[in-house]
Amino acid sequence: MGSPKKKHIKDEKVLAEKQRLEDEKKKETSKPQRVEKKELQIIVRVANTDLDGEKPLIRAIRGIKGISYSMSKVICYVSGFDPYMKLGSLNEADLQKLEQIINEPDKFNVPEFLLNRRKDIETGKNIHLTGSDLAVARKFDVQRYVDLKTYRGWRHMLGQPVRGQRTRSHFRQGRVVGVLRKAVKMQMQKAGTTTEEKKEEKKKVSE
Repeated sequence: MGSPKKKHIKDEKVLAEKQRLEDEKKKETSKPQRVEKKELQIIVRVANTDLDGEKPLIRAIRGIKGISYSMSKVICYVSGFDPYMKLGSLNEADLQKLEQIINEPDKFNVPEFLLNRRKDIETGKNIHLTGSDLAVARKFDVQRYVDLKTYRGWRHMLGQPVRGQRTRSHFRQGRVVGVLRKAVKMQMQKAGTTTEEKKEEKKKVSE
């Protein structure tokens, strides 16, 4: 049989081991649980446009045709989102809210002067067009000027500037316009003389 002293030492070791295990369990439970970060979406589709999800919200939505810096700033303010949060971090509900504000800004008290189509000819309402809708509306507007044969319509037809710009140094489109170089002039003169000589020879032969 073992001595009582050795038995006592064994009991102490067992108790110490139990205490250590309990302390480790307490530490594990007391540790703050790690919150897994949501992965950013690289490409986010908003208003029928693919946007960069890694850009801040205020910069990313400017990729939509028809949204300027001022409009993007107001959209961020109205929606309540942080302008400098990544677009890819928004969930599906947030993206739907963002798209609704872009499509119907008048319902969210966006100032009228920021809308790009005030007092629309067909509806008479203040609306904001984006993407392909904006391009189509602009095309129809130009066609209406052309059909009415207004000054702007004629300028659009001729491919000239519409808003009174000078055309001396810019808007040189279509055929080459400008000063001909000396070498080109000489070639043209030679070509002209050769054709004239051929004509004279033909006349002589016919005579």
